Amino acid sequence: MLMGIGELDYETDVQIDPTALDVAWLEQAELMGKYAGYAATAKKAVDDAKERLDVGKAEIEMQVRGDPERFGLSKVTEAGVQSTILLQPNYQQLVQTYNTEKYEYEVAMAAVRAIDQRKTALENLVKLLGVSYFAGPKAPRDLYQEQLQHTAQQRTDQKVRMQRRSKTRGGAE
Repeated sequence: MLMGIGELDYETDVQIDPTALDVAWLEQAELMGKYAGYAATAKKAVDDAKERLDVGKAEIEMQVRGDPERFGLSKVTEAGVQSTILLQPNYQQLVQTYNTEKYEYEVAMAAVRAIDQRKTALENLVKLLGVSYFAGPKAPRDLYQEQLQHTAQQRTDQKVRMQRRSKTRGGAE
């Protein structure tokens, strides 16, 4: 599992303060660099775990072919060897580690895509600002407060959906 995620705060990093677009733009390149670096580290961890998995599988295969009786095989067949490999606890642990690292990588890539999407949102907010979208004869809306309220409502809706799923699953079991 990757270390160093503590220094990344995804929830905060994807937020945009519409009243400080210049600051958000100044942070954007650094954020993308941090998340891309984390994704690269995660990819290396996946590659390393895959290598350990392949080596572990080869070692077990050699053991099985060298002493098939020890593994309960009366006859060495390709299908029998492959099935025996899959049943070995060491192999299962290596597969679990590989799957965990792969999951971490996918999460890291999703974060990179979100930070890239933040860039697009910043570009569009700057365009809106440039065409005086936020100006008008009446008092401009407080987008920051509206966005906070919208986010809070989404979180409340998500909690309700999650609670409903939990109740549904609990009653079905």
